[in-house]
Amino acid sequence: MIAGLYTLLMLGVFCVIWKLHHDMRFAMAAPDTYTDEQLQIYKQIWDVVSASTEQYQGQVFRYVLILWVIMLLVGYLLLFFVYQSEIRPMLHLQRYATDIAKGNLDVALPMQKNSSFVSFIESFDLMREQLKESRQREMEAENAKRQMMAELSHDLKTPIATIQATCEVLQMQILKQKKAGADTEQIPGLEEKLDIITNKAETINELIQSVLNATIDDLEEVRVNVGEYASPLIEGFVRQLTEYGNIIIENAVPECLVYMDKLRMEQVIDNIVGNSYKYAGTDIHVAFSETETMPAPDGKKNRFLRITIKDSGPGVPPEDLPLIVQKYYRGKNAGDASGYGLGMYLVKWYMEKMNGGMEYYNDDGFTVELLVKKVS
Repeated sequence: MIAGLYTLLMLGVFCVIWKLHHDMRFAMAAPDTYTDEQLQIYKQIWDVVSASTEQYQGQVFRYVLILWVIMLLVGYLLLFFVYQSEIRPMLHLQRYATDIAKGNLDVALPMQKNSSFVSFIESFDLMREQLKESRQREMEAENAKRQMMAELSHDLKTPIATIQATCEVLQMQILKQKKAGADTEQIPGLEEKLDIITNKAETINELIQSVLNATIDDLEEVRVNVGEYASPLIEGFVRQLTEYGNIIIENAVPECLVYMDKLRMEQVIDNIVGNSYKYAGTDIHVAFSETETMPAPDGKKNRFLRITIKDSGPGVPPEDLPLIVQKYYRGKNAGDASGYGLGMYLVKWYMEKMNGGMEYYNDDGFTVELLVKKVS
């Protein structure tokens, strides 16, 4: 806009110069009293003066025109310099401020050393960095809080399940004693108290599950800290699940080092064994083996520890098999069993984050194979 106005101004100056050049022409006006001889001399003198004057005017016009061109070019250069050093940084700063207002804090503002706004731009960019760091800290704190809530919610499910399983065992024993005609009133109101404990435990379990659902939905990614651990830890995770009925460990785990997150691996095994106990209600067989080498994307070969967990129940309907690892999906055989369809989803997620994998299929029951990467 400024360049356009300057161009119009200079064109106006050029028009004035051109008009003045044409208006400075002289006309001959000889007096009437001159004789022919005097008039002839006058014309000769006028021709000489007129030629000299026109030559002089032409030189002046050329000099003025050259000066006009120089002023035009100098003006353009000055405008370009002002634009580059002052106006352009301000335009960048305006767009930059708009981006920051929209929440885009990742783009740094380019610095121009010759600009008089360099100190202001540096301060502005420092403010952006501080805002970005503050937002990052806020997101990390919020994510850590949600992560903690998810972990606590999931960890509380195990003791609640233990309470429910213990109440079920006691209720079954009371029922057997009643059928056998034995006295069940050694502790007055025991059956009613067990019912209350069972109902309250189920209420707590539903509340915990609601918190777990909310935190998992909000978390962008569940934290998994993979380290090197001895494989016997995995067998210990299985043996401590005494509340899930009869678990038969068919062989000892091969001793080796594996990559895993202890907490996540414990949750994986708890979810699988707990599902078998809930939906199959049969003995659960656990076996350990080592796989043959498997090619990795980089061409190297890795070795895995295979954990096979199998029940003897009805299995999963074939049409549900591909869907059971989806979030919140519950198969047709879920019936009245409590749950929200997160168990197998978390198993798959955790195993992939630990650089392992899982397979599942029906084989006279439901079978899950976990692949835990070995330390080479």
